Amino acid sequence: MAYAVAEASLSRVLVTGGGGQLGSALAATVPPSISLRALGRADCDISNPAAVDAALDAEEPQLLINAAAYTAVDRAEEDADAAFAANGEAPGVLGEACARRGIRLIHVSTDFVFDGTRSSPYPVDAPTAPLGVYGRSKEAGERAVLDSGADALLVRTGWVYSHSGQNFLRTMLRLHGSHEEISVVSDQVGTPTDAYSLAYALWAAAARPALGGIYHWSDAGVCSWYDFAQAIGEEAHALGLLQAVARVKPIRTEDYPTPARRPAYSVLDKSLSWRDFEMPPTHWRSQLRAVLTRLKETAHG
Repeated sequence: MAYAVAEASLSRVLVTGGGGQLGSALAATVPPSISLRALGRADCDISNPAAVDAALDAEEPQLLINAAAYTAVDRAEEDADAAFAANGEAPGVLGEACARRGIRLIHVSTDFVFDGTRSSPYPVDAPTAPLGVYGRSKEAGERAVLDSGADALLVRTGWVYSHSGQNFLRTMLRLHGSHEEISVVSDQVGTPTDAYSLAYALWAAAARPALGGIYHWSDAGVCSWYDFAQAIGEEAHALGLLQAVARVKPIRTEDYPTPARRPAYSVLDKSLSWRDFEMPPTHWRSQLRAVLTRLKETAHG
């Protein structure tokens, strides 16, 4: 999967959250015509207006992509101040700083702003009703960006994973390799999203400066975490990454209690982004195969 950036005038991009799986994917997929500078948490405290001002003045980007987030969904229930600082306040700081300088902002949000009570994909204008602290903090960040006065585009996504870092894929590979049976919830439904697929979508959005407002992006298709866990085992075994595959036992959410409530259904309606980003939909299972192939190549490289 590769998409050319059509906006020839875009040459300088700054990414916040450069150390995360999405930030790493953006760096790995950056079009050759773009000079990218990625800042991690140690490089810039994005909740500090003075630090953000200094970074933007030093880098002078034409576009800022905010891939930084507090993503520990369960820990957020006990650490709300940190979640709201990173997810709720910092995006507003970035937005206001970008607005003052005429810098375009692309901000990444989450399917967890919804309560999961629908049975059909969430359109971009669906009412938000987050169930927990993480979702509420991301919802606050959305409002802050949209109210900042910046030329902003907001992209909601969900179930993001990659061949590196800590995520559901890596956890399932470890459990498949060490257990005969694993239990995974089967009544939470969404769409797994390859971080590289999301990165390509963000670059496609970056190439279209007239776009703004809220968009949804994930890979195509629908599955439960149970389905995803089974597919990981099957695809990894087929690629020789696993010698044996554990039995995957479906369980209900109530059988696996967690501090944070999660939406039972968080499939996003991506039709607007597929049209406006000019991105063809790719099924999540195909992307899973691509991610595992990437993992295999990295391990052997």
